[in-house]
Amino acid sequence: MNSLLLWLRYDAWTLRRLLAYGVCAACVLLLGGLLSYLSGRTGALALGPLVLLSALSLSLILLLRHHALVATLIVALHLYADWYLGLHLLAPLLACVFLLLLRHRGQGWRRPRACWLWLAFLLVTIYPCWRGGLLMVYDAASFYPSDILGAFLLFWLGSVIVHDRRSLQTLFALLTLLAVLLAVHLFIQAYTGIVLFQSSRVDTFLSSVDVAYYQLMDSSTHRVGSFFIDPNWAGAYFALSFFLPAGLFVRSSTLWQRGLSLLAMLVLLAALVLTYSTGAWVAFFVGMLIFLLLVGDTRLLLALLCLVFVLALTLTLLMPAQLQLQLQHATANNELSLRIAAWQTALRVIQAYPLTGVGLGHQAYLLRAEPYRVPAQFVQLSHPHNSYLEWAAMGGIPVFLLFLLLLLWTHFSAWRNWRLADRSLRPLLGAGIAATVTLSVNSISINGWTHFALAFFGWLILGAVNQYRIDTL
Repeated sequence: MNSLLLWLRYDAWTLRRLLAYGVCAACVLLLGGLLSYLSGRTGALALGPLVLLSALSLSLILLLRHHALVATLIVALHLYADWYLGLHLLAPLLACVFLLLLRHRGQGWRRPRACWLWLAFLLVTIYPCWRGGLLMVYDAASFYPSDILGAFLLFWLGSVIVHDRRSLQTLFALLTLLAVLLAVHLFIQAYTGIVLFQSSRVDTFLSSVDVAYYQLMDSSTHRVGSFFIDPNWAGAYFALSFFLPAGLFVRSSTLWQRGLSLLAMLVLLAALVLTYSTGAWVAFFVGMLIFLLLVGDTRLLLALLCLVFVLALTLTLLMPAQLQLQLQHATANNELSLRIAAWQTALRVIQAYPLTGVGLGHQAYLLRAEPYRVPAQFVQLSHPHNSYLEWAAMGGIPVFLLFLLLLLWTHFSAWRNWRLADRSLRPLLGAGIAATVTLSVNSISINGWTHFALAFFGWLILGAVNQYRIDTL
């Protein structure tokens, strides 16, 4: 309370920043309402109180210097408001305002790593986004603001707010708390059929014939996705989020901290089971291997191996039926064959449009990829279920190469930070690297790095382990 009163003494500065957030929220509200109207959605104007309240809340939190909490709320708002409700632009604009406020305090203009690569990526993707956005306003309001500009802003934000060991731990703890809350939301959806804070637009989509609430074949079980909607995207999120409490578990110094981290790991694994996502499980095992290699201590490695065994045994005892369904789903014939067919179609599209792609947009791909669809792809798809092929098919090979170079460079930079860090910090950096590697592997089977909400989480974590002042951590 004293800290709040101290900051409120600067009345002019405070009012200017609160006004900036209010104006930003009003602009987002109007733009969101317009975009929702143009793309056939209704009810966006009812989000006014939510937008204004979130903007004011972020302002007050910022005044208290809780930067990691602001970043966590931004990605949470992006998931629910921008992605689930279709508001599109709330989180990117809030991230811009947040960085501007940090600049006022001398923190926000420290250049992020690979800045020249980011600049090239921001410029090269303008034409493909414009070309794809001409066909659908939703794509114009989503691809560039979220997957490109938003990715840069969240990467930059992650590198700015992490300035010591405690801030990195705080960020991972808050992101873990968010993941646990989303897991609880997913449990409620799976066992009661009730979706809290539900959108009728999403429910209409889930009831369509081709989705049919993601019912598993030859069973009465439905796969669930919480606010990610699609269970594969939810699975990717819970798979990458698992490593954040795993890093906190290794780094914790008290018994209650380790107990909470262990409980969070178990909850996230249970949520991953309920998504029945084969690609997420494959990526999770690869990420686990990376995390074990980056723990940095032989004794900790042995302890983690025992912990993984205990978690696997607990999960087997608690959810035997769900694990059996997961095995049946993973071995279903149509799962892998359809993925391979989608990739073959994407390769033919890349061959036809090698430089410019069909345009960064789901509608553009749905229409322009149709003449190149292979017979084994028995349904039309709006993306090739592979982020790397998606960049190449929609944006062209130059866009794909820039994205791949950017991803490799930032991971190499994070690994270099890990090498320079002491043993007490390595588990946290290793957890962040394992999380983003998990998303990278998962992006082979789904649009992970190109998903409007998932990419925000990945780039924020990657930015956090790419910060400059590694010697002060």
